[in-house]
Amino acid sequence: MSMLDKTVVVSQPSVLSTNKVIRNTYTLLSLTLLFSALTAGIAVMTNMPFMNPIITLVGYFGLLFLTTRFRNSALGLLFVFALTGFMGLTLGPIISAYLHLPNGGQIVMTAMGGTGVIFLGLSGYALTTRKDFSFIGGFLMVGILVAFLASIASLFLAMPGLSLAVSAMFILLMSGLILYQTSEIIHGGETNYIMATVTLYIAIYNLFLSLLQLLGVMGDE
Repeated sequence: MSMLDKTVVVSQPSVLSTNKVIRNTYTLLSLTLLFSALTAGIAVMTNMPFMNPIITLVGYFGLLFLTTRFRNSALGLLFVFALTGFMGLTLGPIISAYLHLPNGGQIVMTAMGGTGVIFLGLSGYALTTRKDFSFIGGFLMVGILVAFLASIASLFLAMPGLSLAVSAMFILLMSGLILYQTSEIIHGGETNYIMATVTLYIAIYNLFLSLLQLLGVMGDE
């Protein structure tokens, strides 16, 4: 067998494996987004009150830990739906609050459309060009940590200016995270579709929230 033949034999399973991860990731992501939209809709229709921030954080990190812990088993699928469903419930009261504003419906739909355009555009770019964005991983890790701590500070200190700055930061960081995670899937850095789904879902969730807040301020709401 020639060297070229060996390369083809070795690379073929790798390509097939990568395509399988991509297919499974986007299939699961679509299902979790639909499930999250369902739980958010239930929260809106039942006028569910805002969840206590401590309960929200404990629930989020607890379910994220369980999803990560069982990412290689069928339980991982159960926990990823539990996580995204829970996040949908926390999103419901926020959407409901915006819908009660004079221009709230338009703000929510614009944020939703903007999130979709950004996600599809960045994912499509990464998938088409197949560029390696692994070099931004360290920057994203530090940036997300800083933005997360700043968001907690703005929540408890009631600082609107800081909150808006955090929203702008999250839009940039989540856009970078979409490029990074998609690149990791393409180049074999992420081979677990459950974890890839969770990462992309969190990016979409935070992107939507950040756009919602910025659009609300721009609309004087």
